[in-house]
Amino acid sequence: MQIIHSIQEMQGLVLSLRSEGKQIGFVPTMGFLHEGHVTLLKAAREENDVVLLSIFVNPLQFGPNEDFDRYPRDIERDEQLAREAGVDYLFYPTVQEMYPNPLTTKITVVDRTDVLCGKKRPGHFDGVATVLLKLFNITIPHKAYFGMKDAQQVAVVQGLVEDYNIPVAIVPVDTVREADGLAKSSRNVYLSGEERKQAPLLYKALQLAKEAIESGEREASTVVNTVKGYIESNTAGEVDYVELYAYPSLQPLREIEGTVIIALAVKFSKARLIDNLIFTV
Repeated sequence: MQIIHSIQEMQGLVLSLRSEGKQIGFVPTMGFLHEGHVTLLKAAREENDVVLLSIFVNPLQFGPNEDFDRYPRDIERDEQLAREAGVDYLFYPTVQEMYPNPLTTKITVVDRTDVLCGKKRPGHFDGVATVLLKLFNITIPHKAYFGMKDAQQVAVVQGLVEDYNIPVAIVPVDTVREADGLAKSSRNVYLSGEERKQAPLLYKALQLAKEAIESGEREASTVVNTVKGYIESNTAGEVDYVELYAYPSLQPLREIEGTVIIALAVKFSKARLIDNLIFTV
């Protein structure tokens, strides 16, 4: 695995690889890799000649109350996991390399951000879109891989690619789950023993919503209340939100039809967990 810090070197390399007819799969991350990231890397490895991983903690997507400096970092462990997953090139730039000067233009995401987690993180997805536009231009991949656990981010990225005719195929990868259904997350270690027993019920609540819809329920508020009621009755978690929208537009639904997302966020004592289900009615 080759580690690259320079934008110029990275661009030169991928242009050379593309001229040789190599197909490039790209996984952008902020590091501190976990099994979800490894799943993305394995998917990229199966479908491409070259796998490129980026690790960059992007300051533009941190809000005023979010501490950029305290974001977890462990580059040595990340390098080991990347090697084990079959990564060919690791792009690991500094903030100075990515943003050598103040930006003279600004990307503002105007849709798909005022719901779910984005509702409480104004400006977050502007930073995500900005860094991804830069990374797509630097790595010039054929395919880019994103986990569906953060389905809102995937929807925003799909919109970015469509809006600006970026020649990259966005490949959504299903959420990685524990054997009991709990979505894998670095936050799960903060659950108490009892909370860990209750946490899989979040996925169970989503499955109940899907079953209700497949059985003919078409009123969004009824489905949302079913999920909230189940979580509140069976766990100690505090429901942050349960929301149901069309996907990927993330627009409200008068009547449940087409492809939809039912998503939730629940706060336990030391962890806030998110999960979702996306399916077509």
